[in-house]
Amino acid sequence: MPGPLSGVKIIEMAGIGPGPFCSMLLSDMGADIIRIDRKSAKGGAKFKEGAKFEIGARGRRSVALDLKKPESVEAVLKLVEKADALTEGFRPGVMERLGLGPDVCLKRNPRLVFGRMTGWGQDGPLAQAAGHDINYIALTGALRSIGRKGEKPMHPLNLVGDFGGGALYLAMGVCAALYEAKVSGKGQVIDVAMTEGAASLMSMFYGMRAAGIWNDEVGTNLLDSGSHFYDSYECADGEYICLGSIEPQFYAELLEKTGLTDDPDFQQQHNREKWPGLKERLIALFKTKTRDEWNAIMEGTDICYAPVLSLVEAPKHPHNVHRKAFVELDGVVQPAPAPRFSRTQSEIQGPPPFIGQHSEDALADWGISADEIAALKKSEAI
Repeated sequence: MPGPLSGVKIIEMAGIGPGPFCSMLLSDMGADIIRIDRKSAKGGAKFKEGAKFEIGARGRRSVALDLKKPESVEAVLKLVEKADALTEGFRPGVMERLGLGPDVCLKRNPRLVFGRMTGWGQDGPLAQAAGHDINYIALTGALRSIGRKGEKPMHPLNLVGDFGGGALYLAMGVCAALYEAKVSGKGQVIDVAMTEGAASLMSMFYGMRAAGIWNDEVGTNLLDSGSHFYDSYECADGEYICLGSIEPQFYAELLEKTGLTDDPDFQQQHNREKWPGLKERLIALFKTKTRDEWNAIMEGTDICYAPVLSLVEAPKHPHNVHRKAFVELDGVVQPAPAPRFSRTQSEIQGPPPFIGQHSEDALADWGISADEIAALKKSEAI
């Protein structure tokens, strides 16, 4: 059967980073998404040979419009009339200036879910300021909480703000609002701020700090590289393995596999004063064997262990191969759709489009007449 969002029609106002990633998730789950690109846009996805590398753009169709022309704005509004949702990631006020703000769109389609995603939110002192993932997670306490003792904060790629706090919260919000619209018959506006999504992801750590079991000093806590049993370690060949042996039974197996069961110092697992010294001993120990040698000893046990793999190695790992966690599309290895459904299977609906690839076909499929499309072409709106 088709994916769980099959039959749902979504308009995506083209953007970068978290916006396309959100739409990728929704498309993989079966949504029919038209991406509205700027006719004058530049970048890799504009060219046929570059489009296939824009993995976050997969599974949609691209319509290129000149939104400075009233004919193009009206074309988008005609699509809005037939859409279930619209997503955008511009600064606050941009959609309103284009004539495509939520008031206008909801007037044309009262059932529309209008999803907005920004770094700082639609209002507030920073709402109009430029920013990127690193700035958003800094404002939430997340960046300050990631790193090693005595070192500067370490930003975890742009996973926490853009993709975790932004794209995933927008996708969740769109799905929730679509469900509610079926009940109420009314659409609504979703205001996703990456700062607030990242703060939400930090909920457990705010609770731990309030309970007095989390320190503000980075690299001294259970999960931030402070403990010796939750960290990554270099091996003899320069590769890395990682441990997550928190629970006593898992920690006991770690000691057994490393020959440390009878060491009295290692018996004091949660004595924070001993953590630095125990970590130094593990650093030396893990450098005595290669990653493959430690893998043969530890993988598949209850140590909570994994080899630290590169982007080349990860798709080839036997577990990922068995689970079909990665696929190859047009010669590009990429993550497969997630999550999995037992009945309504998610799947990649197609390769990433180049800008304007489907300008006529997609509009026609969504009910724009041939005469209207011809008029758009004549006015150079598409």
